[in-house]
Amino acid sequence: MEENKSPTLWQVTKSVLAAGFGVQSNENRERDFKHGKASQFIVIGLIFTILFILGVWGLVRLVLNLAGVSA
Repeated sequence: MEENKSPTLWQVTKSVLAAGFGVQSNENRERDFKHGKASQFIVIGLIFTILFILGVWGLVRLVLNLAGVSA
């Protein structure tokens, strides 16, 4: 990979997911801060957060439905 090349969309997504779970590597973190654009990380981070919240909400609804409790 070229030194001055900005991270791809897939690399940004992987970095956001890894950082969200607290397992981001130092090498990737340095690449992100040196060559990445903050706006990309913010947008992907917001999308990840919304999907995570909707996933938890859906799981809770499913469990409550299976338990016979109306939500």
